[in-house]
Amino acid sequence: MDPSHIILGIDEVGRGPWAGPLVVGAVILGENFPTDVQLTDSKKLTPKQRDKLYDLIKQHSLASATGWVSAAELDEIGLSASLKLATRRAVKPILHQLKSTTPSPKAPNFFEIIIDGTVNFLQSTPLENRVSTLKKADLLVKEVSAASIIAKVERDRYMSMLDTEYPGYGFGKHVGYGTAAHQSSLLNLGPCSEHRFSFRPITKIANQFNITPEQIRQTSTIAPKTASCQTPSAHPTGLDSNVTRGHLAESAVAFYLESQGHIIITRNFKTKTYEIDIISIKDNKIFFTEVKYRQNFQHGSALEQITPTKLSQMHYAAEKFLNDHNKLTTSDELQTIKLNNLQPFLAVASVSGPNYTIKDWFVLE
Repeated sequence: MDPSHIILGIDEVGRGPWAGPLVVGAVILGENFPTDVQLTDSKKLTPKQRDKLYDLIKQHSLASATGWVSAAELDEIGLSASLKLATRRAVKPILHQLKSTTPSPKAPNFFEIIIDGTVNFLQSTPLENRVSTLKKADLLVKEVSAASIIAKVERDRYMSMLDTEYPGYGFGKHVGYGTAAHQSSLLNLGPCSEHRFSFRPITKIANQFNITPEQIRQTSTIAPKTASCQTPSAHPTGLDSNVTRGHLAESAVAFYLESQGHIIITRNFKTKTYEIDIISIKDNKIFFTEVKYRQNFQHGSALEQITPTKLSQMHYAAEKFLNDHNKLTTSDELQTIKLNNLQPFLAVASVSGPNYTIKDWFVLE
């Protein structure tokens, strides 16, 4: 494909809601995307139209991904930093997808990266000079329209999933925005861990309930009237319950590894022949971590689930990855890291329970 035709479109969804994650979409449509498909700003489409276009974009685009920042992360680092972080998390898988789909050792260069709005969220990264910002780009540029659609669909589906996790808030209807119904449920139930405590309306209601975000996010209890609800600890891109649990478990392990000083290179890395849950670097070592989630680990430890066949698959995946990649960039800062001199290790993490508790992480060999 001619590099001069490669445009990466970027748009965000979820900047203003009182609850839920911030999600950034990133899409390269490519030359094989159907020319008769009309794309526009996701807000101008019905849910049914968005779902149909979402499937087309995922099936026919050259590369597509979303980057997520949780409500807890947003509270900690602020909205501006969250927009930058979510954008970089969305762009990282795009770079990997380009490398895996091009026959050349080098992935094709972007001709241009177009971000909806006026702020270059890739500033201070190697990609900053390829960025153009454009107001209403989600209406004017089809790649940006596609990015807004996948971000909107995945975020809405996640918020609908929260109806089961947090009954009574109506997340599936208002998807976290500050509607009258949402405000009414907050006044009745108090905030949950998916709410953004850095937003003034949530802060005010939390004060009325005498609840801090630390109290809510460190326990399963949301508020006195909803103590049976459970607290997801991260935000996935998965769209069904099993995939969602897998992404939540991977997120929990990634956060744990970062707290232990690891640099997360990539998550949920997939090719046609293998996949790796988490790849991280620490102390001149590179770790390939398999994440095992069970609602109750009394039925077997993570180590017991690593059969000889699975171990062989892990070996193959790690060796193939290292053969295919001489250097990579970090998932958040897009900094280049050479892999040639790193010592490789296979690892497994066990996660269990509704709160996605890390039971163990250890090196296999």
